[in-house]
Amino acid sequence: MIKQLLAIFFIYVCTAVAWAILGNTVLSRTYSSDGANGERIGQLWGTAQNQVAPIFYYETQKQVKQTSVKDGKTVTELVTETERHAVPIEKSDVNAKINLEYRKKGLLWYSTYKVNFGGAYQITNPTAEPRTVHVAIPLPAQQAIYDNFRMVLGGNTVKNILPAGNDLAEVFPLLPGKTENVQISYDSQGLNTWRYGFGTSVNQVKDFNLNIVTDFDGFDFPEGSMSPTDKKKLDRGWQLNWRYKNLLTGYDIGIKMPEKLNPGPWVSKVTFFAPVSLFLFFFMLFVFTTIKGIRVHPMNYFFIGAAFFSFHLLLAYLVDHISVDLAFAISSIVSVLLVVSYMRLVVSNKFAFGEVAISQLIYLIFFSYTFFFEQYTGLVITILCILTLFIMMQFTGRIDWSDVFRQAGAKNSAKP
Repeated sequence: MIKQLLAIFFIYVCTAVAWAILGNTVLSRTYSSDGANGERIGQLWGTAQNQVAPIFYYETQKQVKQTSVKDGKTVTELVTETERHAVPIEKSDVNAKINLEYRKKGLLWYSTYKVNFGGAYQITNPTAEPRTVHVAIPLPAQQAIYDNFRMVLGGNTVKNILPAGNDLAEVFPLLPGKTENVQISYDSQGLNTWRYGFGTSVNQVKDFNLNIVTDFDGFDFPEGSMSPTDKKKLDRGWQLNWRYKNLLTGYDIGIKMPEKLNPGPWVSKVTFFAPVSLFLFFFMLFVFTTIKGIRVHPMNYFFIGAAFFSFHLLLAYLVDHISVDLAFAISSIVSVLLVVSYMRLVVSNKFAFGEVAISQLIYLIFFSYTFFFEQYTGLVITILCILTLFIMMQFTGRIDWSDVFRQAGAKNSAKP
């Protein structure tokens, strides 16, 4: 009996090592191409976008004395300096409609989206003189496309827009004390997150309203961003609103797209936890066969372990070509058929379709299925282990194990 237990343990350890190799292989396949695939997605679709509020200012010039030494003599001359004076935004009315569209590359899904952006800003000339106001509009990403781009300055649509680096720079006249509206709008697309910022430091924001409409649930808010002041569930997605009267903040506003189940990382987690499911199955099988006096050779355990391993091996390579759900279903059917059809020959139809099939459904299929609900996986596995222990303790509490092992050893020694 001791030799049989050692042989089963050796088979278990070998299978666990094979799972560790498979799990690391899946991770290597996943993340070795992640950098290249992520860069390719960024080039084809776009990167994360961060739209910063426009900057308004006017310039003045003044004469200043500048002293320098030339040929050993101190020279004082008048130099013209240009000063920038910020023009604060009196009111902001911003809207963004975001539609989620997943893209798959390799073993990873990427959360890509389309965004329809529109911003209306109100500024006032704070001086008693006419000013030429400069407006600088930072573009939200360097790698992006902007379709249907429209800019309106003081009621006049800008027809020829000339980008300066990653900014759009324009000027327009503003009379003393007059208030004008500046509007920009465009259609674009990005990846993972969309943000709206107010600048690089703490900024004052007056009469601000941002409205985001999504066609998806499950979003989150990035670190360093503000939660909405109001939100409303729509038939499809959400309406999120940020409204402030007079705000001082160094944070921005953002939304993080929901992530789709990634086949590569998911399969690797299921594979790394597979030794736990095999241990529970071997434990149940050993107890059942020992109590019932059924002889199961360690080679039988080897083939069962191989059938369990086939589930994860097939799953790891099916997810390259089909959905995770379908790959899981096919792998489950194949593995169960392997084990049940084999144990039918080793023991009997009743034992194979009864104890063996039920145990495999619980400890392989249901055990692996819990990884679809990541937040509950640990709890479900813990409960499953405790229930298994409870059932076995109640089932074997009145059994004399010394007598059972003695009878099993006698049967094994009596049979060739």
